[in-house]
Amino acid sequence: MKIAADFSQRAVVHSQSQEWIASPMVGVNRKPLDRVGAEVARATTIVSYDPGSEFTEHVHTGGEEFIVLEGIFQDEHGSFPVGSYIRNPPQSKHQPGSEQGCVMLVKLWQFQPKDRTHVRLQMNKMGQVPLPNNKGVSITPLYKDDIEEVSLLHFDVTSEYTLDALGGAELFILEGSIQEGDDILFKHSWLRTPVETQLTIKAGKNGAKVWVKSGHLTDVENQITRVQNA
Repeated sequence: MKIAADFSQRAVVHSQSQEWIASPMVGVNRKPLDRVGAEVARATTIVSYDPGSEFTEHVHTGGEEFIVLEGIFQDEHGSFPVGSYIRNPPQSKHQPGSEQGCVMLVKLWQFQPKDRTHVRLQMNKMGQVPLPNNKGVSITPLYKDDIEEVSLLHFDVTSEYTLDALGGAELFILEGSIQEGDDILFKHSWLRTPVETQLTIKAGKNGAKVWVKSGHLTDVENQITRVQNA
């Protein structure tokens, strides 16, 4: 299966307008943003758990990264409410579910194969620091390695920021709205831009909170190869 699989092209999805698609597990539904592969796939997906639903225990051979957008996600490592940012590295395992239901942004097979770093952050309780020379814009760093950088950008009303996406970038709108180029992105809209591009992000009338992941698209062919060899 291929969805938005040409990584040389800009991709935009307004996930709020998508229909849910049933997964192989009863009570778990999905909205695909990009995907290369079948059930084992390099994928970016909105995932919904109905109350009381769960997956069987499984190993994330290629790693799993997610944000809890609504409700509370649970596994044997704890309960993770809205605003949780989690990185389960390659070879980690868990049994996920949700007693009350939840919605998540989930990314699979987008790790370096030797990464073994677990990250469990509650973004809503973290501070932020102003970005120099960018009035009205502040940042909450979340993760960084030799390939990628992940952070939250906080925008005051009508503030503006230029992002040099030399290694490609993905933006996911958590709150408010932004304009980038000809696209207006609202809550839970997703933007992927290829390598060697520059983004000019303008916040809307209510400001914005934007999850940003950059640099990782320089490694996308290796990620896809690892999926195909799994």
